[in-house]
Order: sequence, then C-alpha cells, then structure tokens
Amino acid sequence: MAPPLIQLKDIALTFGGTPLLSGVELSVAAEERVCLIGRNGSGKSTLLKIAAGLVEPDSGTRFVQPGATVRYLPQEPDFDGFPTTLAYVEAGLGPGDDPYPARYLLEQLGLTGDENPAQLSGGEARRAALARVLAPSPDILLLDEPTNHLDLTTIEWLEGELGQRRCALVLISHDRRFLANLSRSTAWLDRGRIRRIERGFSAFEEWRDEVLAEEERDQHKLDRKIVAEEHWLRYGVSGRRKRNVKRLGNLHALRAARRDYRGAAGSASLAAAEADKSGKLVIEARGIGKAYDGRAIVDDFSIRVQRGDRIGIVGPNGAGKTTLINLLTGTSAPDGGAIRFGANIEMATLDQHRESLDPKSTLADALTGGRGDHVMVGDKSRHVISYMKDFLFTQEQARTPLEVLSGGERGRLMLARALAKPSNLLVLDEPTNDLDLETLDVLEEMLGDYQGTVMLISHDRDFLDRVVTSVIAPEGDGRWIEYAGGYSDMLAQRGADLQRSSFRADSKPAPATTTDAPPPQKKRRLSFNEKHALETLPKTIEALQAEIAKHQKQLDDPSLYSRDRKTFDQASQAIASAHEKLSEAENKWLELEMLREEIEQG
Repeated sequence: MAPPLIQLKDIALTFGGTPLLSGVELSVAAEERVCLIGRNGSGKSTLLKIAAGLVEPDSGTRFVQPGATVRYLPQEPDFDGFPTTLAYVEAGLGPGDDPYPARYLLEQLGLTGDENPAQLSGGEARRAALARVLAPSPDILLLDEPTNHLDLTTIEWLEGELGQRRCALVLISHDRRFLANLSRSTAWLDRGRIRRIERGFSAFEEWRDEVLAEEERDQHKLDRKIVAEEHWLRYGVSGRRKRNVKRLGNLHALRAARRDYRGAAGSASLAAAEADKSGKLVIEARGIGKAYDGRAIVDDFSIRVQRGDRIGIVGPNGAGKTTLINLLTGTSAPDGGAIRFGANIEMATLDQHRESLDPKSTLADALTGGRGDHVMVGDKSRHVISYMKDFLFTQEQARTPLEVLSGGERGRLMLARALAKPSNLLVLDEPTNDLDLETLDVLEEMLGDYQGTVMLISHDRDFLDRVVTSVIAPEGDGRWIEYAGGYSDMLAQRGADLQRSSFRADSKPAPATTTDAPPPQKKRRLSFNEKHALETLPKTIEALQAEIAKHQKQLDDPSLYSRDRKTFDQASQAIASAHEKLSEAENKWLELEMLREEIEQG
C-alpha cells in the first residue's frame, strides 16, 4: 500500500455543545481521488481546513509527507492586497515554479490577468482561485465546492483538467455528475466520524442507505435487549449476587449506549404552496428579441409553455439566461415580438443572488416579514418554528442573524420563502447552489410532484437530467433553441458541448474522464403494481386464512381419514398449498410496507 501524502489521525473539534469532529481519520495517498460527502454543517469544510493546516483541531495529529506540496481552494477566496488577478495567481506559485502556467490557466478560464480582484463577479473570483491552486501543479489538491458560481462550460473544462492531472485530490461538491466523473473513493463525514469506501461517488448513495438501514436494525435489537434485561430486573429469579451485579451493570451500559446514540440527521420536508390551476397555455412567445448596446442577447425566439412543463435554461455566464427568463416571465419587455400569458398565472421566484435577504435580520423575521411569529404557507398559517424545522433549521436558530448562516442554510431559507407563496409557476435561478445531496433529493421529488409549471436556470447537469422535460440552450448571436429531454439529451441532439465565446478557439473543454459507473438514478418510488399489491394483498391474506380454517375444520374430524381417504388427502394438499401462498403473501406485503415507510420517511 502506498504511503499517505497527507494523514489526519484521531481529529477532534468542538465549537460548544455536540462535537463537530470526533476521532476523525483520513489519509490520502499519491494520485488518490477522494470525494468528501456530508450534510450541510457536518464539518466538511472545517475538516478540509484542518487538512490544509489552516485550522488547529482540539486533539489529533496532521501529517504531510516531507516535500509534498498542498494547495487548498476555499469557498470564499481572499484577494486583499493583490492589484490584479495575475498577481493573485502568481502569489500561489512556489519557489522555482514556472510562472507561465499562471497566465495560461487564466486564459483557459476566460480571464486576462489584468482584472481588478475587488470588482470580480462570483464566477470570475472562483476561476481566479482555481488558476491559483492549479498553476503550481501540486501533489495534493483540496477543493471546497470548486464548481460553485461556474457555468457549464467551465465545469466541463475543469473536469477534463483535473481528470488528466496525476495529483491526489480531495473534493467537496454538491454536483453529483462532477463527483461521479472524478472520484475513486468516498469519505462520508457523518455525525462527527468518517466512514470510507474504495468506490467513487456513484456507489455512495446505495451504500449509505445500506449502512443506515443496518444501523437502524442494530438500534432495534438494542432496544429489545434493554426491554428483556429490564424484565429480568423486575421479575427474574435472584441468583448469585456477583452475577446479578454484573448483569445489572450490563443493563446500565446498554442504556448508556442507547442514550448516547446520535441518530442520522433528518431530511428536509419541501412542499410548494400551490395555487389554483393555471390555464393549459402558460406562456406563448412569438419572435421576441432583446439587445443591449447593439449586441443581440435574444433574437427571434419563439416558444409555447404549457401547464406541467419543466423547462431548464442553460448556457455560459453572460449568454443571457437571466435576460431570457425575465422576458418569458414578463419582468422585462422585449424589444420586438409578442408575449401572451395564460389565465390565472400565480408566479413564485427564487433569487440566485439572495439580494432580498437583509444580513442583519433574523431567520424568523426573514420568513415572517417581521410580522409576528407565524408564516403564511399558501392559505394556511403556520408557526415559524414548525415551518423552519421542515427546512432543517433548529428552534435555536430562529433569532440567528442571516449574516452568520452558511451558504447551504441561506439556500434553504430562500427555498422556504419561495415555496411559501401560492404558485402554479415556479421560476428558480440556480436552486441547487450550496444544497447538500439529501436536500437536493427532496427538492427533486418536490418538483416532480408539483402540479404547476417550472422554469429554472441551472449549471447542475445531473439535476437537469432528473428534473426537466426540455432544455433551452444558446447557439450564439442571440439565437436560442429548445431541445426535448434533459441536459444529456440536449448534448446528444446538438452533437457538441456548450462553448463560451470568450474561450480561445483552440481551448475547448477536454472530455470528462469517467472513473466510475453512471450517476445514480432518480430516487426510488412505488410502482403502480406495487401500490396495487399493497391495497389488494390484505384481502388475499384474509381469503387464504379463511381457506385454511375451512380445510382445518375438515381435518379436525378424527374419523375423516378412515371414512373418506380421498377427501382427507385433498384437504391436506389444499391446506399445505394455502399455507405456502399465505406465507408468500405475508412476506410480500411486509416487504412492500417496509419499502413504503422507508420512502415516506425520506
């Protein structure tokens, strides 16, 4: 086994209350590709900072192979003191490093190197930070949400770039496709500890569900054992005192284990407050166009949006996605063409930039608008604490200022605000930003069950493939085309990836390297046949039990065998067959009932 380039051993860290990290161990050898998975707030970013040497744990050790170079990509890079992006990137080079890769990578990422860091957009800042960590060609790359704020073309370019490098890699990301394409092993940070499998992310979700199911079975066995021991304590026959004292001590130990058990975090409960149905036609655009400073952003675009459509809008940053969606929703007027809206449209929007959030206000005030302690969800009033819990906030966070919330928490807050408003048209701008994988699953299910129409902008390829029914993509010079299906279907129809015009002609994104199986399929649901079986099996079981009782009554006659051997044999065979069918029906019903409960509980 190759020696580790970096190793964390018995890492513990507490910020007050429940330990954030407890006995965490993580080692990464040369060329290993590890994805670090965990819920929002589980400590992933903190652990990566410990690995980078930026945070000191309460206890434990950090080892880095002498001579190994480590580069860390933070979620929020610090540009203070750098006059240009080139100066910022060159500052990340080590002694004796060739300065050429700094400018080359900036060009590949669509930057000139002369930009003022203080004036960068979120996407430009992320690209400059990527150039800084990639330029030295380090032995170990620690990347915290590297795809945040990046457009699809840059994400695909980054996949290709990382895929062909030979450095070790530790990745934190909410982008399933990105993780599946790059990872070879998975470290799951759960309740302060690391579990690891030597398989990439595409195997993670199935493995995680097996682990949690096994854990639940173990806790059930523990509960039953405690009940049995408590029964012995009350009613058991007294034996030797030493044996009884030891058994009583074991009972106390079992109770302590049950008391100290930290169950898995719950799932968000997302549900959109739906208004009355809209008309069948939601939006009809005919030949609409929009230009700024003589540049056509949208040119002669036509579309019919009908109730129940799920439309994704994709494209490089600056292509005009927000302009297009503003035109289609009536937020801005087109320069030419006509837009017609259907009857009874009630629209709810999710703001990507979260500009409507006052950082000084509290979480409860952001949901209630500062009006009391209740929030209107559709036409129903709910206590703000109850509604917060649906989105995985605790009661203690009600008075928390928004400025201290994590990115994932701010994302859940924006969803909570958007989904409380009655709607039959949801307009979502980057809804997946900063959400953990479990919340993404619930969001996908909610959108699948939503009876209205959905229009969304997203750079998450897997999310698009799972949710949308068509994709609108730019073709250049203000032309946009709608393609049936998800993102992968769009690429298959176009025959080419999306390209950003600011990229050089000879620097197309390299193909992504796939190191694992395809990404996981959409979350399991009961099929029609399974639902039908759940409804009809109890009647089948009841009929079989009646049949068994009837044959048993025949066989209870002690003279039947001697009096009517044929009837005895027929009754014996019938009751044996009925018992077999009953066992199969009961097992099938139990299996389906457990599956139904598992799906409902998330």
